[in-house]
Amino acid sequence: MIRHLAERTPAGTSYRVTGQGQPVVLIHGVGLTKDMWGGQVVGLAQHFQVIVYDMLGHGDSPRPAADTDLAGYADQLRELLDHLGLAQAMVIGFSMGGLVARAFALHHPQRIAALVVLNSVFNRSPEQRAGVIERTAQAAEHGPDANAEAALSRWFSREYQAANPAQIAAIRQTLAGNDAQGYLTTYTLFATQDMYRVDDLGNIQVPTLIATGELDPGSTPQMAEQLAHCIPGAKTVVLAEQRHMMPVESPRLVNQMLLEFLEQACQLQDTAKGIVA
Repeated sequence: MIRHLAERTPAGTSYRVTGQGQPVVLIHGVGLTKDMWGGQVVGLAQHFQVIVYDMLGHGDSPRPAADTDLAGYADQLRELLDHLGLAQAMVIGFSMGGLVARAFALHHPQRIAALVVLNSVFNRSPEQRAGVIERTAQAAEHGPDANAEAALSRWFSREYQAANPAQIAAIRQTLAGNDAQGYLTTYTLFATQDMYRVDDLGNIQVPTLIATGELDPGSTPQMAEQLAHCIPGAKTVVLAEQRHMMPVESPRLVNQMLLEFLEQACQLQDTAKGIVA
């Protein structure tokens, strides 16, 4: 069964399911919505059941309480899987979504079949930490639109911005249109939780891929390598000449990487269950 219309869980999470097969959940970044994954839905739904949803405080999902922590964001995903009747899913998180995916793997290890962290943060330097704390303060004072222009310049190459002005304008509008409190709660976690339960990352026992772009200034290749080093057996991929928004800017390249990893993860899962193709 293929479903394209957005639906809601009992708790109010807005989600969409496309395709059939092993379930794959995609978690967007701060300030964005499930719609950022259009290129991945098209590419992955031919092989998997692809589930996209709006994070707390974003899109059509409920606003989180101001004191919601990463465990609360992970619980949102658990409730979604419960609603869909899924015991497990492979989870892909982008940027802030990568922090949520990591938290989900730690809090609900029995519910995750594979973990992918794309363009996410880990072990920021003092300079990087100071910069993101300053952006948090600007968002608190001026709202979600405070950092939109600077964010877009970090996220996309100049060439892509010049060639796709309508798409860039739509993303800017999405950023500016965020609920102020929901955005601030989420951005504060993004700014402060890159080392969330770092000592427990060694307990993650599922196939894991940590990937970023060579030119991503906020989610650097060094971060990806350091994070992968903390998770047993994790694989690192750095895509050449890619910036932060590589799932949007280069969907075919990203999809190729994801499909290769997800198919390998499914094979490992089948082998563990004693299933031979």
